[in-house]
Amino acid sequence: MTDRRRQLPSVDRLLHQPGIQQLLDTAPRALVVAAVRESLEAARTRRAGPPDRWDEDVRERLAQRAGAGLLPVLNATGVVLHTNLGRAPLAPAAIQAIDAIVGGYSNLELDLPSGTRGSRTDHCRTLLQAATGAEDGLVVNNAAGALVLALNALAEGGNVLISRGELIEIGGSFRIPDILAKSGARLHEVGTTNRTHLSDYRQAVRGAAAILTVHRSNFEQRGFVTSPRPAELAELADQAGIPYLYDVGSGLLADLSPWGLNREPRVQESLAAGAGVVLFSGDKLLGGPQAGCLVGRKHLVSQCRSNPLARALRADKMTLAAMAATLVLYQDPDEAVRSIPILAMLTLEPDELLRRAARLAALCPPQTRPEIVAGESAVGGGSFPGAVLPTSLVALDAGGLGPDGLALRLRVGQPAVVARVSDNRVILDPRTLPESALKVVAQAVETALRS
Repeated sequence: MTDRRRQLPSVDRLLHQPGIQQLLDTAPRALVVAAVRESLEAARTRRAGPPDRWDEDVRERLAQRAGAGLLPVLNATGVVLHTNLGRAPLAPAAIQAIDAIVGGYSNLELDLPSGTRGSRTDHCRTLLQAATGAEDGLVVNNAAGALVLALNALAEGGNVLISRGELIEIGGSFRIPDILAKSGARLHEVGTTNRTHLSDYRQAVRGAAAILTVHRSNFEQRGFVTSPRPAELAELADQAGIPYLYDVGSGLLADLSPWGLNREPRVQESLAAGAGVVLFSGDKLLGGPQAGCLVGRKHLVSQCRSNPLARALRADKMTLAAMAATLVLYQDPDEAVRSIPILAMLTLEPDELLRRAARLAALCPPQTRPEIVAGESAVGGGSFPGAVLPTSLVALDAGGLGPDGLALRLRVGQPAVVARVSDNRVILDPRTLPESALKVVAQAVETALRS
């Protein structure tokens, strides 16, 4: 038997095929040539040999190359702060703020009244002060960067005291000890994994450069555990004349205790406890864009602002515009809960979740035998670990496709829908789906079944 792979055409020959010639009329030649080479290489390496039609194969590869890598996704998982899906969706006001800025010029670093150079760090400063009660505030490009900046500016070359129980690993295998080492500060562990006392810090504070608390945002410790209160550590740091840094992680500003969410430190409370600098994310419970925020005492935040790393970690104009618009919403706490999508999803009432589930079930194809079942959503994003969010789920029978097959087709469809699989069924959680998306998701299920 002749191996068809021995008779592969040349790149030039394929480029002269009529179907591929048509592609050259609509796409850059370099992209078409790259797609042709990729098609030939695939034909060489797969047992089946060349495709039935070269032009169709090249067209598909060209579409993949020309297509956007970042795509919108409908989140039907019920994980509100889904890190893999981009964490917090922005409020409409933040989206409008980006749209107003991104299409033209702005006063990013220009003081309009004087006509002289301004500072981009001024744009969110006042709003951070108002929202948190801090003396000063600074926005950088992400929370890990904020921690590196604060440690480098305030403790470079010195010992930073941290409890062994807080040497955590966050998403993407980033570990607090590694971040601390890169900052130029030296890690000084105190206490044990489950129990750290104020006396442990007191014994090590002599000659230390700072005390750091890292909130255990992605797991809980229960049982025989103890940790000093932030107010006690703040007092000890003040007595020693060193800064107390508190990385609270999620950036919670709203009071969510009426909805049973009360085991996450709020930024305002952390500052009131005496922390010199509080650090947090912008795209978690704050509900804004990806950013790192530093708020606290003026002289400490000023040291961070003037540090050379602040330029390397600075936020861009779109981030600052979205962050400012989000912080404005916090001037009215009720408006913040209504308008910031993350907060709105977390505070949905059971009756509303049941109503959305019933509507979604009614829209789904009958052959999936949609059933409304009680379940739980998750906060996600390393926030409120262990919190239970009761919800109403829609469970679908995937038929011959199987649940994994249907879930796959939903993920690669247009639009992409990410769902859960449980008990041999595909599970849709309306908590993380806008009302306007319910019909779209049902149509995506129907398309997936017949594609």
